[in-house]
Amino acid sequence: MMKYLFMLLFLTPFIHEFWMLNHMFMLMCFLFIVFNYCFDFLTPFSPLLGLDILAYSLISLTYFIIFLMMMASYKLYVTKDKLPIFIIVMLMMMLSLMLTFSSSNMLIFYLSFEMSLIPTLFLIFGWGYQPERISAGFYLLFYTLFASLPLLLGIFYINSFSHSLDFWFISLDNMNTYMYMSMILAFLFKLPVPFFHFWLPKAHVEAPISGSMILAAILLKLGGYGLIRVYIFMGPYSINYSYFWVSLSLWGALIISFLCMFQVDIKSIIAYSSVAHMSLVICGIMSCSMYGFFGSLAIMIGHGFCSSALFCLANIIYERSHSRSLFMNKGYIMTMPGLSMFWFLACSNNMSSPPSLNLLGEIMLINSILSWDYMTFLLLATLSFMSCCFSIYLFSMTQHGYMYTGVMTYSSVNIREYMLIIMHLIPLNFLILKFDSISMFF
Repeated sequence: MMKYLFMLLFLTPFIHEFWMLNHMFMLMCFLFIVFNYCFDFLTPFSPLLGLDILAYSLISLTYFIIFLMMMASYKLYVTKDKLPIFIIVMLMMMLSLMLTFSSSNMLIFYLSFEMSLIPTLFLIFGWGYQPERISAGFYLLFYTLFASLPLLLGIFYINSFSHSLDFWFISLDNMNTYMYMSMILAFLFKLPVPFFHFWLPKAHVEAPISGSMILAAILLKLGGYGLIRVYIFMGPYSINYSYFWVSLSLWGALIISFLCMFQVDIKSIIAYSSVAHMSLVICGIMSCSMYGFFGSLAIMIGHGFCSSALFCLANIIYERSHSRSLFMNKGYIMTMPGLSMFWFLACSNNMSSPPSLNLLGEIMLINSILSWDYMTFLLLATLSFMSCCFSIYLFSMTQHGYMYTGVMTYSSVNIREYMLIIMHLIPLNFLILKFDSISMFF
């Protein structure tokens, strides 16, 4: 792990070389994916850092998405808009996320978990679009910090009773409701759990394309990763509270799915659909079954690629029409038919079409939730139907209809933008062939 940390450190002198850094991120992604052998047990790199299949999958996703974020932010390179600072923020983001996913010590995990918030805030404040980005950043900061302080107190409590902060050695005989809530609230707010999700649409709408990609693809997954990790030592106790969280998540996801149909902002639709998908992850983890954990990991990886691709497509449109409104972005199948195909593929994958990872994850999660309580089938069926509805709504509203007459000209889609979408869709639809190895992580 030290070689990757040093690699990030030695990239700092090249903060003015945009394309070189982009290629180096691609190289680091390749090196990490190919040269790490992962098993269904923890492979320690040091007393504080280790890697298992769960951590390996999410770090690989992080490297890949940060490389694509650099590719999507080409406009910053053209306009020279605080480019060195942007690259330093990217390096900080990579460092904090790599430490978060690879740390086996709870205190190191907490510090890097909170450290990942700072580069995200810099992205929203520094490169956001509207003056409302200040309030969006404060929403993001205070929602997550409000739930994170109890987690810090819980870590101190664990250290005093268990005399270890290693995830694999913690043993708590005196669990209680307050301890349970302090351990999981920070991760539930990060996922986010419905009714505490209000920071997410605001942050997505005001963030630049790089901020939206990292928020949707990686930062939401920190919640699922943290829940799986703390359930190693809290699983038996948490069964008593599963009914509350599963009911809240399913009902909330259903309401949010209906809310998607009333949005007129493209980014807002994608952000609300993320909340609905992450609610299924909460249900899968709370079911405390192996199927639930496997399905949660599949959805987290699949959603990371799919939502990031949708935000990239929305940004390609925004850079041409300078609007995210559905009323002003119509009829793109006439002017950009090649891009319409990618819109169709991304929206299809968003509704869990085969052969995407989302389909595999939803099959596993639906099985785990139905085996937990078969009466949830009504909510799950309606939720799956609504997922198709808002994906079709997004595609049909942007690609069909009459074009907005106020727009006089369009520039065509270039190779970089096509490659950006293709590199999202290829792993999303082909990783299902190799999911047998990923599903051994627990």
